[in-house]
Amino acid sequence: MKKLENQTLIYDEDCPICNIYTSKLIKAGIVDENGRKPYSEIKENEEIYVDLKRATNEIALVDSKNKTVLYGIDGLLKVFGHSYPSIEKIGTIKPINYVLKKMYKFISYNRKVIAPSKEKKSISLKYIPDFNYKYRLLYIAFTSTITILVLYYYSNLFSFLPKTNINRELLLIVGQMVFQGMFLIHLKREKIMNYLGNLTTVSFIGSLLLLPILVISMFLKIPETLSIAWFGATTILMLLEHYRRTKILELPFHLNITWIAFSIIALLLILNLNK
Repeated sequence: MKKLENQTLIYDEDCPICNIYTSKLIKAGIVDENGRKPYSEIKENEEIYVDLKRATNEIALVDSKNKTVLYGIDGLLKVFGHSYPSIEKIGTIKPINYVLKKMYKFISYNRKVIAPSKEKKSISLKYIPDFNYKYRLLYIAFTSTITILVLYYYSNLFSFLPKTNINRELLLIVGQMVFQGMFLIHLKREKIMNYLGNLTTVSFIGSLLLLPILVISMFLKIPETLSIAWFGATTILMLLEHYRRTKILELPFHLNITWIAFSIIALLLILNLNK
């Protein structure tokens, strides 16, 4: 495997996703040991040819020898294409390249709600992506859809609950966002959307944790007590993750109380449907 030399990826050191994949590239021998550098460590002479604004939205691949920069998917295709030329060839085919760029933006614009990090106020160069309503709404819709589908199928494992339908699960997800949003009405719209993105991420994580039981239930009969216990444990983990994220976002603690309150109210309303 050929190493890509004289090339440096400028990455977000506070982003777990960015940290993982850039370190993996070094370990895999695709780029050399100096093949990545935190955005906050960009030097003044590099600012001449690096678009700092664009680099916050699309990871920059800096050619230190020729003083040129590739951004986002173009840079990543060059990185992988150096060792695997077929990847770059396929990735540059127009329809495929178009989809890859859209997928990249979808992740990049939402990376702070996928994996939030506390803002380091002492650092002058902050690697914070632009806020994009379109990609944030798409993200909320995507994570909510997965959660709705998982809850729909998981609810059917409980005999004590009335038979569910997609509309009920949709109402629960939308209702939670509206309910929680009511307690943030005094904040700026962007901060509310950031919170809602994190809220749906927590629900999405919960749905992924429920998947193993759903998959097993397709082949084996699972005791209802186990399904209930798994759901309860997942809910506790979700609450802890919600608490962690509100702390990072510097949001009021009472959002965790209202999160619990909505869950209890929703369960009582659902149980009442049986009467």
